[in-house]
Amino acid sequence: MIRKATLADRPRIHVVRHAVRENRLSPASAAKVDTIADWIFANAAFWVWEEDDAVQGFAVADPRDGTIFGLFVHPAYEGRGIARALLPLACEDLRAAGFSEATLTTGPGTRAERFYRENGWQEIGRQVDGQGEDEIVFRKRL
Repeated sequence: MIRKATLADRPRIHVVRHAVRENRLSPASAAKVDTIADWIFANAAFWVWEEDDAVQGFAVADPRDGTIFGLFVHPAYEGRGIARALLPLACEDLRAAGFSEATLTTGPGTRAERFYRENGWQEIGRQVDGQGEDEIVFRKRL
């Protein structure tokens, strides 16, 4: 089932975010991510995939800057189309906020990179993240 998250889902969203094998969150980035998540929970929406009585994936956009803030699926539930089902909802949130394009970043050589390329996202550049790691910047028209 896909639905908007409630605050009661936040602990499980945290579990999913920290269970992933790629694009892991560093301790240095955790506080910044929590601050952004606080704002989104108060002002926007996290979309979640619930299965087996728990959140197994989520997608979230930041309508302040037109970015896909997160798209993560618990490793035990990968390969089931969960990300493909959730991502359009986050993109629609950005469209409703007035954006005609969405951007996101991910690490090079990851399954996420392949996923975004296969789903119509175009690489528009590279940057170094706050941890000194290279990232690909993707954009997609909404």
